Amino acid sequence: MSTTAINSASALQTQFLNLLVTQMKNQDPTNPMDSNQMTAELAQFSQLEQLENLSSQFSDVLSTTQKSYANSLVGKTVTYNVTDSSGNTSYTSGTVDAVDMRDSSAVKLIVGDSNTNTTTTIALSDVLAVQ
Repeated sequence: MSTTAINSASALQTQFLNLLVTQMKNQDPTNPMDSNQMTAELAQFSQLEQLENLSSQFSDVLSTTQKSYANSLVGKTVTYNVTDSSGNTSYTSGTVDAVDMRDSSAVKLIVGDSNTNTTTTIALSDVLAVQ
């Protein structure tokens, strides 16, 4: 059997079934293995696989919700955290001009500052207030 990492419940379940078949083929006929324990373990793998699927679906819902919320902020004034190069945090406000969804790991807002006529890209999680 391979020593590579198993990344999903489905792969783990497949390896378990392969092990089970191998054990059944090579078992002592006078002392068979306990099939109840094997059945219980197989049921646990099925539950783990369902939990993985549910987690993935929740991640998809969260991503869609974040994108929708970010789009609803376009045209609104937001207050957000700004950390300078020395690590000091301050608060700045600006109008959301656009939403950047190119990075699949985080939704970002393009915020314009009318006083300096510049734009800043911030993470959605940095928004502290919406006016």
